[in-house]
Amino acid sequence: MSTPRLRFAPSPTGYLHVGGARTALFNWLYARKTGGAFVLRIEDTDVERSSADMVTGILDGMRWLGLDWDEGPEAGGAHGPYFQSQRLARYRELAEQLVREGHAYYCYCGTDKERPDGPAFAGDARAAASGGGSAADREGGEGGTPRGESWTYDRRCSRLTPEEVAAREAAGAPRAIRFRVPEGETAFRDLVHGDITFDNAHIEDFVALRSDGHPTYHLSVVADDIDMAITHVVRGDDHISNTPKQVLLYRAFGKPLPAFAHVPLILGPDKRRLSKRHGATSVTEYRRQGYLPEAMMNFLALLGWSPGSDQELFTRDELVAAFSLEGISLSNAVFNPEKLEWFSAQHIARMPSPELVRRVEPLLEEAGLWPVRPGPESPVAGAPGPAIAWLARLVELLRPRAKRLTDFVEKGRPFLVEHIEYDAAAVQKYLSSPEARAHLAAVGEACASVEPFAAAALEPAIRALAGSRGVKAGALVHPTRVAVVGRAESPGLFEVLELLGRERVLARIGRALRLGA
Repeated sequence: MSTPRLRFAPSPTGYLHVGGARTALFNWLYARKTGGAFVLRIEDTDVERSSADMVTGILDGMRWLGLDWDEGPEAGGAHGPYFQSQRLARYRELAEQLVREGHAYYCYCGTDKERPDGPAFAGDARAAASGGGSAADREGGEGGTPRGESWTYDRRCSRLTPEEVAAREAAGAPRAIRFRVPEGETAFRDLVHGDITFDNAHIEDFVALRSDGHPTYHLSVVADDIDMAITHVVRGDDHISNTPKQVLLYRAFGKPLPAFAHVPLILGPDKRRLSKRHGATSVTEYRRQGYLPEAMMNFLALLGWSPGSDQELFTRDELVAAFSLEGISLSNAVFNPEKLEWFSAQHIARMPSPELVRRVEPLLEEAGLWPVRPGPESPVAGAPGPAIAWLARLVELLRPRAKRLTDFVEKGRPFLVEHIEYDAAAVQKYLSSPEARAHLAAVGEACASVEPFAAAALEPAIRALAGSRGVKAGALVHPTRVAVVGRAESPGLFEVLELLGRERVLARIGRALRLGA
């Protein structure tokens, strides 16, 4: 058996969305599992809708997920993707070959003013022949959403005599090239759905090359897959209806079929097709929101695929080792944002500390929180070891409550600024009464003298203080927390005090006591 060769072929009419990313992932996993090749191809023949910015967004999303591709034109010393727009001459050559061999014919319907079929049908035919094509033809790219045709061409131009064709050619009449669908049935085996058969009576003579010289989706994808020796076509269920046309093209070219595997769609929590109404769908948007790429990969892999066990958490290498096309489900998958957040929290919890710090540091820099400004209340002033060691302690303190990388920015802010902002509701609840202020002042006195200024010494000292004042420890802990971080919630207070350091703790307690004074 030949070495597997798979491809991901998005259309740059939008950013890399969740469905496309899952399709790319399945192809990448199978290629890596089998030692095959993973090819990235940009299907950009739809000039009006394609965008260089979208190409950049797709590549950025792929790189963020770690879905590296294996070959393509050299660009800057690295493999660039293939672009269909650079292969137009090849598509035209193959379309003409189909005509010469009797598998296709010229269609002039877009300019034939003598059609007897009426303006409505003529309008549809004109769209197909001049470049519109069916909805499926126009959508191009397997990150798109092909749809079924609403009409069937009557094959008028297939009945033109050689003299009529010659007359139109001599007049320079614009014409498309239509594939001649044979009678009978078209069948193929799908690795997910099993045997699938279509009655050719329901397949129109579809446009292969538009009158503007651009190929439709069906011709370009088959030509590329043949020339690039693609052995497996793994794509969404919404392409099943396109497959018989492509099977007919393979047979017309005398080439063997690839193995097809159509994977289930991704639905929103409401069981409707995933869209913007369900929240972010662009992979780059999830990156901006602070999700780990490892978590996103893990989450996407389990949308429509099962490892055959109860295991949910996978590293990248574990996914490669476990993946199989046989594990792809027949039923549609449901995108659950809460589950994605759980995966992100789990991967954050398991990430080695140095790597987590490396991921968090640039986000803090972007927010203007790191490196910290020098000064008497600098968080690293007087701290043992280099500043990065202090940052590692902060990251470890915040890790148990973090679900995304952005949580380290939001929750780390009180530790990284000189003057904290106080939550009004927290101040009202825990610092507004004279008793609370008295308890806080007593905590300040204890913090000034406890040695060493570490959680192990601070906790018993403050608990003993609460006992001596005849109150529960919470009566002291809550006002102190609001005083030092400005909020009613934080990691363990005693660890927070230790990390902030004595000078900053005393300064913040003094500032809190002056609130409203």
